[in-house]
Amino acid sequence: MVDIHPSQRVAVLADAQNLYHTSQSLYSRNIDYSSLLEKAVQGRQLVRAIAYVIRAESPDEDRFFDALVDIGFETKIKDIKTFGDGSKKADWDLGIALDAVTLANHVDTVVLCSGDGDFARLCSHLRHEGVRIEVLSFGNSTADELVEAADSFIDMTEREETFLL
Repeated sequence: MVDIHPSQRVAVLADAQNLYHTSQSLYSRNIDYSSLLEKAVQGRQLVRAIAYVIRAESPDEDRFFDALVDIGFETKIKDIKTFGDGSKKADWDLGIALDAVTLANHVDTVVLCSGDGDFARLCSHLRHEGVRIEVLSFGNSTADELVEAADSFIDMTEREETFLL
């Protein structure tokens, strides 16, 4: 396994919906995205930081999106879809996967901030391509297969004071 060193080029991909729902259900608190970005980069060369967010027309969401940009994230925004039966859906899984594969030729490490097990196959693919994969999420809501597919796992649950506001 490759050690972390300052010359590594890093991309940070944050699944904001996954992080939000987990932090709210477990702690009723919000994520400290500034600390999240700092801990994800760990003094290495940041190539891109992307936060994938959903526009749900809730109060203060534009202020949240602007704050992410101020911290150093590029935001990718998707509108929530409401179906005829009243159900709602919005996720960034495919967009995150495509960005990760596209960035793989330009970085040494991808830090995936999500606990979604759907990303396990993506992690395996990127590792096969020679990219280091680090997962940063809440351990008690992170899929085992995702942790196993990564080179390293940072459990946000063990550092609540760092990652939560």
